[in-house]
Amino acid sequence: MSTTQQGSATTHTDLLIVGAGFGGLGLGIRLKRRGQHGFLIIERADDVGGTWRDNHYPGVACDVPSHLYSFSFRPNPNWSQVFSPGGEIQQYLRDCAREEGLLPHIRLGTTMLDARWDEDEGQWRVDTSRGLITCRVLIACPGHLADEHLPDIPGLADFQGEIFHSARWNHGVELQGKRIGVVGSGASAIQVVPEMAKLASELVVFQRSAPYIIPRANRCYTEAEKRLFARDPSVMERLRSELFWTGEYNFAQRRNLPRFVSEAKALALGHLGTQVSDATLRQALTPDYEIGCKRVLISNDYFPALTRENVRLEASALARVEGSVAISARGERFELDVLVCATGFEATRPPFAKLIHGRDGVNLDDHWSRGMQAYDSIAVHGYPNLFIINGPNTGLGHNSVVYIIEAQVDYILGALDHAGQNGLAVLEADAQAEADYMDALDTRAQGTVWLAGGCKSWYVDERSRRLTLVWPDYAYAFREANGRFHPEGYRSRAEALADAV
Repeated sequence: MSTTQQGSATTHTDLLIVGAGFGGLGLGIRLKRRGQHGFLIIERADDVGGTWRDNHYPGVACDVPSHLYSFSFRPNPNWSQVFSPGGEIQQYLRDCAREEGLLPHIRLGTTMLDARWDEDEGQWRVDTSRGLITCRVLIACPGHLADEHLPDIPGLADFQGEIFHSARWNHGVELQGKRIGVVGSGASAIQVVPEMAKLASELVVFQRSAPYIIPRANRCYTEAEKRLFARDPSVMERLRSELFWTGEYNFAQRRNLPRFVSEAKALALGHLGTQVSDATLRQALTPDYEIGCKRVLISNDYFPALTRENVRLEASALARVEGSVAISARGERFELDVLVCATGFEATRPPFAKLIHGRDGVNLDDHWSRGMQAYDSIAVHGYPNLFIINGPNTGLGHNSVVYIIEAQVDYILGALDHAGQNGLAVLEADAQAEADYMDALDTRAQGTVWLAGGCKSWYVDERSRRLTLVWPDYAYAFREANGRFHPEGYRSRAEALADAV
């Protein structure tokens, strides 16, 4: 029987899932399929989808093939392209929520304001924008790309034209014929720039550092292929496996092995040489760090956009803004009507961490003062009955994060089964187990291109210079290490577990 009850002031549920992106929906689907109904999913926005709901800028698409960037237990035979556009991924997640019966469990427009562990009651008290929720187990599914980052640039807030972040695109702004500046040259920027180049009278791209870009091997699937996928799901399974192991091959380069580094660099620089004939522009677009140290991007139309007559690459960062004038670090001045900040996300120091307070009342952000860490990349000592999907050391630079999410879902289900079978009300990561796990990860990360590649990236915490965001190994190794619950790494309090979900 479900323990979910709603009174006039407080809702109680066995499991509270925060976030309705891939992580929250994936866990919800697996719970429902197991016949477990004692859970709620709260979502601060008015729709499901996570980053694919938030990012609806012109040109938005995924850089992982769609047949791999989707749930293995919910294959989609109708992907339109190898790399599907963002709106199609968003619709896939909407369909998942509706068709898997999750809608009654989801509370949209409900923001987590504060979460505190109640030691006496052995539960979490979660204040939300729609009232108090108490729960035995709290699962945070924030996503790495959930909260946009705006750079601290003098005068930016007083820009006299229109300004917005790429993840908060303002479709009400007329862009045709405007003088547009795009700040950044990362994954979002290289998709935005070609679209802005078609509209702007003048377009300026502020590039702090040049990215490595490789060709985008995209194409549309034929109707015959879609029919085959639908008729014979094993074809999709084989395709998914092929895409996965192709991605795994690329990890050898992230390990900084010379042969694979040379191979990857030749592909990227060859792509640049083919698409940009002007030597001066090509030099400005040549990275000065090792490939893979920052995210390797894929595009066929970014470089050509920069060669257009109405486009200017400013090979330095935006330094300050004076009224409607954007001034670069090199002192170049540009009169602009619109500024688009494609400046990334709060990834190494996620805002959700400030809201979650453990046994001693300390919030996760303070607890992580030297960078994020978690036992098995999912649980934190001092924060009982808390699991984090897409938390520390779960990002990938070479494969699909959905694969990681599915491994973490399996881990959580295993933890719930273990607690229920053994009458355990509370599970908490052991401090020494967490420390040993992190020491092993730090050792594994040494020598990788992220730490030894000569760049500054959002994968590394600037406070400790530790690799806190990315899993420093093959994706299959994550599942081998963290795809099942490890009770030996937990402290437990043997109490009756109220009606396990």
